[in-house]
Amino acid sequence: MKKHLISALAILSLNACNTGTTTEDPALSTSTWQWQLPASFPTPFVSADNPMTADKVELGRHLFYDVRLSGNGKQSCGSCHLQEKAFTDGLAVAVGSTGQLHPRNSQHLSNVVYNATITWANFSLTSLERQMEVPLFGDDPIELGINDQNKVEILQRFETDKQYQQLFNKAFPEQNQPVNYTNIIKAIASFQRSLISGNSRYDQSLTAKAKLTDSEIRGKDLFFGEKAECFHCHGSFNFNDQVRHAGTRILETPFHNTGLFNIGGTGDFPFPNRGVFELSGKAQDMGKFRAPSLRNVAVTAPYMHDGSIATLEQVLDFYAAGGRNITEGVHAGDGRNNPFKSELVTLIQLNEQEKADIVAFLKTLTDDEFLHNPKFANPFLPQNP
Repeated sequence: MKKHLISALAILSLNACNTGTTTEDPALSTSTWQWQLPASFPTPFVSADNPMTADKVELGRHLFYDVRLSGNGKQSCGSCHLQEKAFTDGLAVAVGSTGQLHPRNSQHLSNVVYNATITWANFSLTSLERQMEVPLFGDDPIELGINDQNKVEILQRFETDKQYQQLFNKAFPEQNQPVNYTNIIKAIASFQRSLISGNSRYDQSLTAKAKLTDSEIRGKDLFFGEKAECFHCHGSFNFNDQVRHAGTRILETPFHNTGLFNIGGTGDFPFPNRGVFELSGKAQDMGKFRAPSLRNVAVTAPYMHDGSIATLEQVLDFYAAGGRNITEGVHAGDGRNNPFKSELVTLIQLNEQEKADIVAFLKTLTDDEFLHNPKFANPFLPQNP
């Protein structure tokens, strides 16, 4: 898709707009950053060219929710990433600032700092800074809708705002003219990295601060056991299989075909949602997508890359069947027999009680504190005392 091919042009635009110093010295920052991590979480990896500071995170929070950071001044990052939904939007696919539908489901941002690759199926997007160029400047689909015609005007909205002048100066004190797209991207990426979620009932049970029910325990045992085999793709502390942190030595970035489609029995997925194949062109990559983290999964419906499965119960049915059989329409085909399907996705004998137990366990991964933490909330709305 074209949106994955804009990086070089976007970087040129960023450099043209960046009139400040490009090398950051953390010692010059007026704020320090202290990770508040659960005991089981490793220290996140953060690129040396964008060190975390509290001032940068606060600027990023404002920019994340500011609708002025869009072509028509009506849409923000927060429009598709709602805190109460773990920073998803509850829609099957995202809607851009011009009303254009994105082909894929908005992913949640819980613990996004630990993701080895960003988005559903782009192995080349390995940093939040690179990824941020896509919603800002992408034109297929249009998301925030910033382009060569309006980028100067949009930047002026922040250059002339006294509050933002203060926020940018605090976040980038070493620069004479800090209001530029490079710093906008760095600040938003810093805010996203601060979105740590690790205080669910499951997490609390690990430290004896909460007790799971019998059903939830049975579901946990199934989830991490060889019968349901969920842990093969969702077994890390972040409940996914692409994890990067400060101590990572060997970086693995697997993608999986789960048998969601098999159009005409050929293995095909619907264009432009053909997974890694869209970039690699390799037949074996057809339908391969990144396994998302299951943190807060109970509030992030609908599911799958295209939002085509509505409930957790239906997701369990899909995986227990070893894929999805579509019997009519343009996408007809038996995904259970997709020739490129992962060997990890096979028929699983689960009765209704076992499925209910797994769903019960998945609901223990909801972190209510994260969903209502004022540090992550929209600063332009009244906050509850």
